[in-house]
Amino acid sequence: QVQLVESGGGLVQAGDSLRLSCSASGRPFSRYGWFRQAPGKEREFVASITWISISTYYADSVKGRFTISRDNAKITVYLQMNSLKPEDTAVYYCAADWHLYGSFDYWGQGTQVTVSS
Repeated sequence: QVQLVESGGGLVQAGDSLRLSCSASGRPFSRYGWFRQAPGKEREFVASITWISISTYYADSVKGRFTISRDNAKITVYLQMNSLKPEDTAVYYCAADWHLYGSFDYWGQGTQVTVSS
C-alpha cells in the first residue's frame, strides 16, 4: 500500500519560515500536490509539481511566498514556506498521483502548521 509521509510542520511566528517534506517509498509519482485545510474551512489547493518536467503551480494566496520543489535522489517533495501569515495556519496535506491531470488519488496524513501573530 502506498504511503505518503509528511513532516516539518510546527508552531512559528508570523514572518517565519517552515519547510514541509513529503516522501513515499518506491518510484516517484508523476505529480505531487500540497493542500491545506483550516478549521471550519474546506480543503484548498496550495501548490503542485510534476516530477519529470518540474512544472509548478501555485494558489494566488501563496505565490511569491511558497516554493514547491522535489529531490530526485531522495524521492521527496518539499514545500518551502516563507513570510508565513496567521492565515496560513492549517493542516497541510501532501497528495500524489500517477496522472498529470485530474484529482489526486494518494494522500498523506497531514501535518499541522500554526502561525501566531
